[in-house]
Amino acid sequence: MQDIQELKHYLGQPRRIVIVTHARPDGDAVGSSLGLYHYLMLRGHEVRVVVPNAYAEFYRWLPGEETIVDHQKSGAAAALLLDDAELIFCLDFNVPARLETLAPKLLKASATRVLIDHHRDPEHFTRYVWHDTAASSTAELVYTFLGEMGELSWLNRDAATCLYVGLMTDTGSFRYSNTTPQTLRVAAALLEFGLDVEGIYERIFHTFSEDRLRFFGHCLVNKMQVFPEHRTGLITVTQEELDQFRVKTGDTEGLVNYPLSMSGIVFAVLLIDRGNLRKMSFRSKGDFNVDQFARDHFSGGGHRNASGGVSTESLEAVQQKFIALLPQTAGLSEIALPPTSS
Repeated sequence: MQDIQELKHYLGQPRRIVIVTHARPDGDAVGSSLGLYHYLMLRGHEVRVVVPNAYAEFYRWLPGEETIVDHQKSGAAAALLLDDAELIFCLDFNVPARLETLAPKLLKASATRVLIDHHRDPEHFTRYVWHDTAASSTAELVYTFLGEMGELSWLNRDAATCLYVGLMTDTGSFRYSNTTPQTLRVAAALLEFGLDVEGIYERIFHTFSEDRLRFFGHCLVNKMQVFPEHRTGLITVTQEELDQFRVKTGDTEGLVNYPLSMSGIVFAVLLIDRGNLRKMSFRSKGDFNVDQFARDHFSGGGHRNASGGVSTESLEAVQQKFIALLPQTAGLSEIALPPTSS
């Protein structure tokens, strides 16, 4: 970031600060936002986190979570916070459109804006930018941002817990290819705060409701299609099935990864009917670039091995379009897989 010392100087006296992140926030969005929130609070600022809409129940234990303002539930309060802010941190999104209905309020606000993000091709809508696509997560970038300002001594256990959740969830518990030596160095530094690593993992991954577990089982048994010739697994979910299993915000998180656990599968897709939109999650192994696939065909994008897309066509039409694309997808069947033990 250019002028980081200028920003540090600006933060040298108490400010009214808002932190915003993308719609349907995931672990990195919530974790990085709350991690930064705790640091700024310790430095004497007046801080609130504003999210466009709801997030998963299994993030609601994070320290400081109870202070988050949900724009969908409390639109007037969220708008007032943005209007009154002197500084707005924009975390874990590269384009304002990812804020959905909160985007116009962000762009109307007079506050100086700071972007901290690791997605490709960020739009120019902020004064300051701390951006690196090689970073595992926005949580990692928040840590390095504070390090660049010489402010890491102001972190505490609550901040470290939140940032660790961001690292852990965006790296698949440190098993995805975005886990770098720097990622593990940051994780190690956060662990120095005495984090309850086992407890964090349990609260994130082992708190399924009965409905959610039965929904996953239904999808794997009845809704997963496998295309071995194209090394692809597809799960399609209707609106009726979401209602049948009382699926709540966050309940589909992680489902897209299951087809990748099959030997030989390198491309996994979750297609969900969300009423006015069909939403797609893409995951891949190795060199198959789902970010480019999403950009080319489904008005989406994200990361090389984890991306998303949308369509206004019917669920059936999107499914057929996706299946028809598989034989045309260059290199999908030729991607090298790690050798299996004999």
